[in-house]
Amino acid sequence: MNNIIPQDFHIDCSLRSELKGHKPLLLWFIGLSGSGKSTLANLIEKSLFERNIHTYTLDGDNIRCGLSSNLGFSENERTENLRRTAEVAKLFLDAGTVVLASFITPKKSDRSLIKNIVGKESYVEIYINTSFKECEKRDIKGLYKKAREGKIENFTGVDSPFEAPENADIEIKTEQQTIEESAKQILKNILPKLKAEVHE
Repeated sequence: MNNIIPQDFHIDCSLRSELKGHKPLLLWFIGLSGSGKSTLANLIEKSLFERNIHTYTLDGDNIRCGLSSNLGFSENERTENLRRTAEVAKLFLDAGTVVLASFITPKKSDRSLIKNIVGKESYVEIYINTSFKECEKRDIKGLYKKAREGKIENFTGVDSPFEAPENADIEIKTEQQTIEESAKQILKNILPKLKAEVHE
């Protein structure tokens, strides 16, 4: 590490943001498996895209098909998966892009790590608050059933804890409102941040 010196470039984040016409932002969707994270992130990205906002989505399953394909699901490996994703998100933010990340992210310490990597000014924590009972009822991917049968270890909500955030930037209660209402709530919160002046 002593011989590694970061390179400076003429084009920086502020210039890229000015070119794109909006600020970069990381929208980090957290919640139990089946809570609706990816569904909402997909809907939000579509809405932003239609507003000519440059976006990219980082999804938990997709990341594990490539960047983190060598990682398992132990506590340390899950933290490393999130660390890698945060570093990728940081690169996209430097490119002036709005990043949407959908990960269970069950530990407070991991959420703090992500925020420290990308910078708290660029981080918006969106808690998709769906009860365990409802998520297991949906069981969209059949994962809860496999976890109950012992075919999946360290599954959040079954044999691994989920530390619910106490002060998320946005909290969505999917059992009390429609997906359209949820998307509207998120957009109402984030659009002012994106439209802020690029330069001070």
